[in-house]
Amino acid sequence: MATVHHWTGLEAKALRLALRLSVRAFAQQLGLAVATVSKWESKLAGTEPRPDTQAILDTALSRADAAVHLRFETLLSEMTSTGPSRHRVTASGPRAWEYESWADDLDRVVVALSRQNFTFADSLLDRWLARFKASELDEKGLYLFARSTALLGDLKRDQGAVLGPLSAQHSYAGARAVFTQLDIPRRIAQLDLSLAVVTEMSGKLEIAARDYETLAVDDRLSRRDRARSKLWVGTSLSKDGQHDYATRVMQAATRDFEDLTEPDDWSVAHQKLALARRGAGDLTQALHFIDIARSSGTTDSPMQRVRLDTAHGHILLSDPATRDDGLLVLDQAAKVAAQYGLVHQLRSIEGIRAMSEGPAGPRQR
Repeated sequence: MATVHHWTGLEAKALRLALRLSVRAFAQQLGLAVATVSKWESKLAGTEPRPDTQAILDTALSRADAAVHLRFETLLSEMTSTGPSRHRVTASGPRAWEYESWADDLDRVVVALSRQNFTFADSLLDRWLARFKASELDEKGLYLFARSTALLGDLKRDQGAVLGPLSAQHSYAGARAVFTQLDIPRRIAQLDLSLAVVTEMSGKLEIAARDYETLAVDDRLSRRDRARSKLWVGTSLSKDGQHDYATRVMQAATRDFEDLTEPDDWSVAHQKLALARRGAGDLTQALHFIDIARSSGTTDSPMQRVRLDTAHGHILLSDPATRDDGLLVLDQAAKVAAQYGLVHQLRSIEGIRAMSEGPAGPRQR
């Protein structure tokens, strides 16, 4: 439980906010005058409650539940980050209730990322990554720290920040180092897969394909992740112009997803197959596969809508008879991508448009 050695108006305000009470309701709960609480809030650390009132505040804090304690410590940390250390809550590392709250927040981050709510996800992750240093944590804390860092990598990747000191690559490498320290092979392999995705997104297609091929037979990964690796081998090959070979690899991954009863992965696989057939000049098969992808997925996240519409528009743009339809589909995809801050997808759409206007006509990106 959080404790305060010496109350000032600053700590009192943090407690009121943590309890989610108005000034009047907080005063009533403590049995004090509204003017007293208002004075605390106006002078903050410049005023100190009387000794008997300090005891009342101690009691109010001690009776609060774990969620209030978490909000109180978080608020106070933010409010005193540049102030005197004597006003801060004492802490000797995370407690059990903090771990529980941390794990709950990570579940919320996963949901937020699936909806491309990047601002909310980033605020939840920053709450914990800014709160603790890895050197202060035990094994459970390190596990949560590594999970948080890996999710930060997912956030950066989806925002298009692939390389650099504040990028997906940097976060993934940091998370991998902690999971290596904890000796958790499955998590290490998952980070290797995430780093291979970063390699592909940064344009190093041959290296990415080799990494995916290795991971596609890596027993540390689940069968689903191995199937995804196989699919992404095909994606890299297709982007590198090896469309027929890529198609065969992708079809093998598609069969794996069918056996695993993974409808969303099966849908994504058909989307990738459609682009591979477009690259090979087989627009009939490309349209067949993209229609399957558009009708078979069970999730409808903004990211997946943009990816499907981008692939569909790319295929339509490849045929002069459907070029105008393709531009309309790409325009809609660009609007959604801009709305949700999907920078990498916007770049992809812009690249498709630019290539379609070039002297050689539409090409595989």
